[in-house]
Parts: sequence; structure tokens; C-alpha cells
Amino acid sequence: MPDHHYISSAVLDLEVIHDILINKKKLSLSDESRLNIQKSRDYLNNKIKQSDVPVYGINTGFGALCNVKITSEKLTELQENLVKSHACGTGDAVSKPVIRLMLLLKIQSLSYGNSGVALETVERLIELYNHDILPVIYEQGSLGASGDLAPLAHLALPLIGDGEVYFEGSIIQGEELLIKMSWEPVKLQSKEGLALLNGTQFMSAHGVYALLKAYKLSYMADLIGAISVDAFDCNLSPYDELVHLVRPHRGQIKTAERIRQFLEGSEIAASEKNNVQDPYSFRCIPQVHGASKDTLAFVRKTVKTEINSVTDNPNIFIEADKIISGGNFHGQPLALGLDYLAIALSELANISERRTYQLVSGLRGLPNFLVENPGLNSGFMIPQYTAASIVSQNKQLSTPASVDSIVSSNGQEDHVSMGANSATKLLKVVENLNTVLAIELFNASQGIHFREPAKTSAKLEEVIANFRKEVPVLTEDRTMAPYIKKAKQFLENMEIEEFLD
Repeated sequence: MPDHHYISSAVLDLEVIHDILINKKKLSLSDESRLNIQKSRDYLNNKIKQSDVPVYGINTGFGALCNVKITSEKLTELQENLVKSHACGTGDAVSKPVIRLMLLLKIQSLSYGNSGVALETVERLIELYNHDILPVIYEQGSLGASGDLAPLAHLALPLIGDGEVYFEGSIIQGEELLIKMSWEPVKLQSKEGLALLNGTQFMSAHGVYALLKAYKLSYMADLIGAISVDAFDCNLSPYDELVHLVRPHRGQIKTAERIRQFLEGSEIAASEKNNVQDPYSFRCIPQVHGASKDTLAFVRKTVKTEINSVTDNPNIFIEADKIISGGNFHGQPLALGLDYLAIALSELANISERRTYQLVSGLRGLPNFLVENPGLNSGFMIPQYTAASIVSQNKQLSTPASVDSIVSSNGQEDHVSMGANSATKLLKVVENLNTVLAIELFNASQGIHFREPAKTSAKLEEVIANFRKEVPVLTEDRTMAPYIKKAKQFLENMEIEEFLD
């Protein structure tokens, strides 16, 4: 079925996830995954029957209560109590696209047969995904170790008829959902609550969502930067391939290549220049944008490993006949990576704002603040202020969360990653970058107007012509906020093929 994606041991990567999301594919378990899940559950059931030795999370309490043994007749109550007591989320609601990713990634992680969950539990998660029934989850509450406990508890609540869900345009109670769908509540068996709550799917879903956005914004930064290069009448020599082959960082080479492609055939670029050198915000686009591209590649590798991993605890290894309590729920790899990505995206906004500043400075034959009759008109003076304030906020948001840790659970969980905070603030940086690039495009397209009748490249002329359908050339002062909003929407709606390279 081409409209389905089969959950299996095949590697899940950004391209596959992008395809699932864009084409709104339904999920199904492969025969391989069904077998792995069932074998793992059967193994665990047999272990419990054969021995009453305490095994963490299966017949014991949790966290600092790991030494408290629970009798077999109380195991379902134990797991349901775990889900309810850990649903302590607060703050803003997580966006629906991120919740969909959380469901997808939790299903993937449980499918490998190392978690001991029942097949029926995974199938119910798939039903939620396929019917677009999304648990209401909150941004705050996870320490990014022991798994994303609070947000994943909210993800699991509807299985037992608790919590809230987005259902057909409204929010309803989990109990009402069961009635509407004619479902019985899932009766969680030993280990299942812990398998649902342990894991890094809150962090990793944010990471996947941010990466998909960031790759597009990286492309847009190059495109808009190229428009600014012509608007500021810059030299093309800094983008010569020879310069970059003697310092062959992959991202740097890729950026320079893109700038050359974007500006191919530009009359402005080919014209004789009076200026020998350009400011760094133009001349060093390959080096700065390129370093951010290399960061994207690193974080993508980290996230790819994470979303194809088992991150709950304890882990079941049938062939070795072992149930091992480890620490795969610890989010340190993601925390460091997401902090690094926030820094890299902040730098794309940082250098973008500097180009905007240069464009409004009355240099290179451009009028002060890119407007006729400056003085009577303030023109593009204040959009640069707006960009500067956002860039400053990004610098604050780029302070790493991963360098912090607070002891929890009576000292049992004495080092945590704080990766959930890395994840949520990263999305704010992504949104801010989109706004700063939109403001640069607003300015750069106005700057190109003052280069007429000379033209930029055919590629960029097409982009600007499409942009002009939404945002006109301004000849006098107008209320600017609606145009910035339209510029943001233009970037969000612009479709780019093969941007994940």
C-alpha cells in the first residue's frame, strides 16, 4: 500500500519522515515488527511466571523506589499509577506536528522487540496516529533523563482512558474518546507503563521537526543572501571555487557553489565594481553559512541514530536471556546536539541581520533606509531594529541547557541532560530565524529595485517577482508589520525540492 509506511527495522531518516508527513501516510506494523514485539512480550511473561526475583520496572517501584517489590496481582495497577503520577506537564501546549512525530518515534522505538510491550498497546498507538487523534502534551516537565517522563506520560494517558486529546477539531477527555471510538481501555501489563514513559521521543521529535525546518531555512539563507549580495553591489570573487578548495569544509564549499548558481547571469554581479572588498557579512557568507550546514549534518547524524534506537528501560535481550537495566533514556547526545543546532541557526540570523544593517546604511549608491525622500520617510529604518532585537533574543536562547543538571528522585537520578529545554528553546530559535530572514528579503528586494535597470539573475528575478505579488516596492512610509508577516508567510510557503542535502 503506497499510502502506508510500514514500521520495521529499516532505517528511519529525515527523507522517510518527510515523505510520511508530506504525503500523510498511515502507519502499519510490518510482519517483522509484529513478530519482534510478540516474542519480547512472551519472553517477559514467561520470566515473570518462572521467577519472583525483583526486576526493576517490571515488579518493582520506580526511581528511588526501585527496591520496593510489587506483587503480581498489582502489576497492572502499578503501571497505570506510573502513567498517571508522571503526567505532570505544564506550560504551553506542544504543537500538533511535534506530537505526531512523538507518536511515530515512540512506535518505532517499541517495534524492535527490546521493550516487552504488548502488541495491542503498539497497535493502539498506531490507531491514534492514523486517526490523527493527538494527546494533549505540554512543553515543560521533562529533565531529559529517565526519558521524557512527563510529556510521554501525557502521550500514554489516552490509552487508559485518561488525559485529553485533540479530536476532530476540539479537545475531549480520554474517557470520552474511548466511547466515541468504541475502544476498550488498554490494560497495561508489567513493564508497559515504563516502556511508554522511558524514552527520548519528546526531545527527538523536536529535533526532527527543527531539522526539517532548519534545512529549508539554511537554503533560504543562501538564496536571500545572494539577493543581498546583488542589492549591495558586491564582488563575486569571494565565492570563487578556488578559494574554498584550499579550505575544504563541506558546508563552505556547498554554500559558495549555491551562491554562484543563484547569481549566474546577473548583470549586477558582472558589472565593474568601485569597491575592492565587501563587509564580512557578504564576503564570508560561505564560511559562516557553511559552518552552520556542517552543524546541521552533525546533528542530523545524532538524531538519526537516536530515532532508530531503543531508549526505554530495562531492555530485553531474548537471545542472551537477559533483562538489563541501563541508561539509554539519558538524553545527553540530543541535549548537546540540539544546543549546538540552536547556536548554528542563531548565527544564520546574526549574519543576516548584519546584511540588513548594511543595506539600510546609505552605502553603495543606495538611499538612506532604502526609501525615496529619506527624512520625510523613515523607510526601512525600523525593520532592522526588529531584526536586531530578535537576534539578541536568539543569543539568549543559545545559552546551552545541556550544561545544567539538577538532582532528582532522592539522588537516584543525580545527573540529567536538560535536553527537553534544549529542544523547546531550539524551536523558538527556528521561528526567529525565519523572521530575520524574512526581514532581510524585505530589505534586499527593495535594494534590488534601486539597481534598476540593471537586473539580477533570472533565478533571483523569478523569486523577487513572486515575492512582489505579496510585498510591493515601497515608495513612501507604510505600516510595516503586515509586510513582514507576508514575507514570513512567503518563506514558509515556498516549496524547495531536494533541500535535505
